[in-house]
Amino acid sequence: MHNEATVGLIESMMQAILAGETSYFLVEIRIKPTNNVKVFLDGDSGITIEKCVQFNRALYKKIEEANIFPEGDFSLEISSPGLDEPLKLKRQYSKNIGRKIEIVLLDGTRKEGNLREVSEDGIIVEEVTGKNKNRQLNNHTYLFNNIKTTKIQAVF
Repeated sequence: MHNEATVGLIESMMQAILAGETSYFLVEIRIKPTNNVKVFLDGDSGITIEKCVQFNRALYKKIEEANIFPEGDFSLEISSPGLDEPLKLKRQYSKNIGRKIEIVLLDGTRKEGNLREVSEDGIIVEEVTGKNKNRQLNNHTYLFNNIKTTKIQAVF
């Protein structure tokens, strides 16, 4: 069973790898009971599969050398969080300005709109009410400490 210390160790390894790649950042690390290590990375302009492969090779080597998992019994996946994962970091919010988002507030209320601004404390979302002649745009501020989850909405 893996604990926060194992996640912390892998996180410090990943941060060392990312130190020279300032446009990329670590979002989250998860370790399943089967020793499947999932690392979610993102970039200010997104992240390519090629970059994920490069980071995977570097981190895999570090994990093996540190002998974190007995007999090398682990798998490693590095990917971007994807649309189904909620935003976790302010940097993720910033890179998605202009996109449609859905927010779930701590009280369970759902709000949708276009992400307009990101500050230290929260976000400004432009919500559309009404249709045609009665259409109105309203900006609403939501504080991070009042947001349960925020997901990007795919617009087709």
